[in-house]
Amino acid sequence: MKRIFAIIFSLFCIQSVNAASVVASVNGEPITDTDITARTTLMAKQGNAATDNRRIALQNIIDDNVKLAYAKNFNAIPDDDTVEKELKKMNLGDLSETEKQMAKSAMRAEIAWQIIVARTILPTIEVTEADVAAERADIAREQGLPIEMTLIRLVDIPADVAAKLTKPKSCDEAMQMAQNLGGMPQKFTALQYELAEDIRERVATLPKLTWSPVIDRSVLLVCDTKKTSEYGKLDDMIEQNTLFKQAMFVADQQLKQLRRKAVVVINDDRYAL
Repeated sequence: MKRIFAIIFSLFCIQSVNAASVVASVNGEPITDTDITARTTLMAKQGNAATDNRRIALQNIIDDNVKLAYAKNFNAIPDDDTVEKELKKMNLGDLSETEKQMAKSAMRAEIAWQIIVARTILPTIEVTEADVAAERADIAREQGLPIEMTLIRLVDIPADVAAKLTKPKSCDEAMQMAQNLGGMPQKFTALQYELAEDIRERVATLPKLTWSPVIDRSVLLVCDTKKTSEYGKLDDMIEQNTLFKQAMFVADQQLKQLRRKAVVVINDDRYAL
């Protein structure tokens, strides 16, 4: 009798410990503290060192569960070989068994979600010329385009003198105008992506033969632009990038809706979302 009681008591203790380690659940699937530790380890290996990593890890695990549950409706769950192949590319190093299982789960959910986006969201996105133009302008400011630009720069120019600069009809006229005002204009040619960041940002969307506003006692003017051979199919790439960005925005909104519909239970106040 004592032995039976001891076994029952032991089982009760094990169950209590397990229950205590379950910090949350999503649609009935338990998420333990060990799961969260494994996920934070993976995040650290990927360079994520946020101070609230454990809360972020829990949110990621919940999202993985939501994505996989939704993907089952479309038969979009990738097989083990596909998951393993993608994990090898990440080169995560040595992982414990728990970390390996967490990495597989995370990768499976990510691939499944990409399949969902490709099947159900991308076909609904329409990219306009205005969208492409806006994306091109952002790239021009941030990275620069493979466009050869001929520029005029005036430095150490007082604001009252800069105010006398009018729109020239040609680059030569702009040079003469600057000289007549006592300036020493510099004319140079460079690829847009080779320009210094501050100059690139100022001329990226500056119309030709138009003086820029005075910044740090300097003004700029774009004489001419010429697309290089590198330009090639850049617009096609920009259109694809714009399409992808819009699709991911829609996907993020859809994930938020799915998350709201999921039954998420948080058992530990430290992980309140």
